Amino acid sequence: MSRDARRLGRLPGWLWLALAAALAGQIAVRAGSSRGATAAAELPPAPSAQALRLASFGEPEALGRVAMLYLQAFDLGPQLDYPRLIAWLRAILALDPRGEYPLFSAARVYAEVGDAARARLMLEFIHEQYLVDPNRRWPWLAHAALLAKHRLHDLPLARRYAADIERHTTASDVPLWAKQMEVFILEDMNELEAARILLGGMLESGRIRDQDEMRFLRRKLEELDRRTKG
Repeated sequence: MSRDARRLGRLPGWLWLALAAALAGQIAVRAGSSRGATAAAELPPAPSAQALRLASFGEPEALGRVAMLYLQAFDLGPQLDYPRLIAWLRAILALDPRGEYPLFSAARVYAEVGDAARARLMLEFIHEQYLVDPNRRWPWLAHAALLAKHRLHDLPLARRYAADIERHTTASDVPLWAKQMEVFILEDMNELEAARILLGGMLESGRIRDQDEMRFLRRKLEELDRRTKG
């Protein structure tokens, strides 16, 4: 049994009743709706974070998991209303700020759709929520930067996300690849001089303490120097 399954097994009984009622209501709405009804109409407006907090009865983490299960019951089809979906995710994160599942779902499920417009909405939501807690939420913005680069082929957007990771994330356990993402994206944009200046600033800032990282970055700077002069 997975860790999430074990946690769900320990939920209070009243929460399971709430989940069952919500899913039953959803099934009834779908059964009674016309054949032409869209998924957008099926997803109700998001409750406020305050309403969720009152409904949690002191169990915000548990209710956050229940709310995520409720969201996942809706089809990830082209008619799914992304502004409403984002409002739900925002409310769930406000209820349980340390919960990882809303941003995991945003980055690895809802942002990886074929519709570029909806993907961009979700990436901007991830960026917004990253700024609330950069040292804990940087992995999701890093994934957003990779999606912007490889899925959307939008290097300026990927650079904006990567720049904010380097600018706002101060935790000592952030890996070098995350801090250096902007440098590589600038290389892809053929902005070699900008990449060289950025990397030089990183080295001079004193924020890089690991000697192996220092050597790697200095070699990278020397490579950029050669390419810029060439």
